[in-house]
Amino acid sequence: MLQSCRVAAHTRLPARVAATNAFRPTRLHHQASATATPVAERAPHISPARALPPSPPLERIPVDPFKLLHNEMAYVRESLMQLLGSSHPTLTEIASYYFQLPGKQLRPLLVLLFSRAVKGVTSGYTEKCFAFENAASKKQELDMPLSSPDVLNDWNPSMPNHSASFSTVFSMPSRAGRPPDSPASLRPYFSSQLSVLPTQLRLAQITEMIHVASLLHDDVIDLSSLRRASASAPFKFGNKLSILAGDFMLGRSSAALARLGDAEVVELIGTVIANLVEGEIMQLREQNESDKASGNAEEFALTPERWTTYLQKSYFKTASLMAKSSRAAVVLGGARPGVPEDEELKDVAYAFSRNLGIAFQLVDDLLDYSTSAELGKPGGGADLKLGLSTAPALFAWEEYPEMGPLIARKFKGDGDVEQARDLVLRSSALDRTRQLAKQYADKALEVLEHIPESDAREGLAVVAGMVIERTR
Repeated sequence: MLQSCRVAAHTRLPARVAATNAFRPTRLHHQASATATPVAERAPHISPARALPPSPPLERIPVDPFKLLHNEMAYVRESLMQLLGSSHPTLTEIASYYFQLPGKQLRPLLVLLFSRAVKGVTSGYTEKCFAFENAASKKQELDMPLSSPDVLNDWNPSMPNHSASFSTVFSMPSRAGRPPDSPASLRPYFSSQLSVLPTQLRLAQITEMIHVASLLHDDVIDLSSLRRASASAPFKFGNKLSILAGDFMLGRSSAALARLGDAEVVELIGTVIANLVEGEIMQLREQNESDKASGNAEEFALTPERWTTYLQKSYFKTASLMAKSSRAAVVLGGARPGVPEDEELKDVAYAFSRNLGIAFQLVDDLLDYSTSAELGKPGGGADLKLGLSTAPALFAWEEYPEMGPLIARKFKGDGDVEQARDLVLRSSALDRTRQLAKQYADKALEVLEHIPESDAREGLAVVAGMVIERTR
């Protein structure tokens, strides 16, 4: 890490300083030139028969973002379980259940890509990097509690052991010693050459924990029996335990977030959790509105406000976590408040992931009309069965007015789901939904021009293409 700090610092040399390192010919250079010139002059006299044919241009292989960050993503996966330990084995099992199922892990990937893209570019990167080197030498890790372990872990014996008794009243004079060293799996960044800062790695974990917590809650609200082609947590463990497991994960992620030590990052990620709740409330309000309008379907019209509500809900439920965690990654990478160049980098990360998140949700809503159960949903038209009118249904409504009454009564009538699905498939709704998703992805790609070229920037562009082209 120390060597990478020095390399990254070197990349930030101002133009006027870098110019002083420009090539200056010396006596040795002149001697080499005098020797090489006669050889170069004889080169055209080589027989054409012996000349080698020109080599075909090499095709450049696009960056694979998962291979680029293989070590970092492996660390995120392996050490997540260490953050989910509980004194209750059932709670630990439920909390870790979705992590054991293969997922896209798009959100931590975005965090790590932006962490790498701004490495050595922000004004405060060198300070961040060297500060962590000093902390590492003192073994001050992100897993050390900010408060007394007796307070944090009272009545939770699965946490780091200490001298406090769990069977007696808490005693003020009792003071636990320093918590034991974290397991080796929590300390790989002090011995390996990972390409991002430890705080950014932890942010990637926090982001995935919040996402999985939202999945646990969503599956309860949506009565989902499947998740990633396997039994959902509510179906396997029940609704109550699934809700509690989601709450537990939000609590653990909040504690880890506090230890990052950055108020701006805490604010960003804290509002994400609020946004997730706001998105669910908007969805419930939409369903209640449909209930009220079902008695008078003629007054239930397709208006621009419906599209605005749909996109706003998509931001709250999907794009907010991507956008704000990406911005937080840049903050942890040394972007200082009030520095114009740093503020621009934060805006780029936010804008890219915001637009990409909405594109992701549009494609997700499009895929809901697939008949493949491998998508991890109960089957084609799951949103229709929940009474949700997503982009494909709204586009179909523009072409077929008879879709309006179906939406008004939340597809509860006999044959409503089948009829609505048929209208979507007969219309151009799916093509238009994909086109709209591509427009958002293109907007995301545009802002990447504002950050320096790098393999990480190319990886972000590849991710945008993957989002649009995904089939599950």
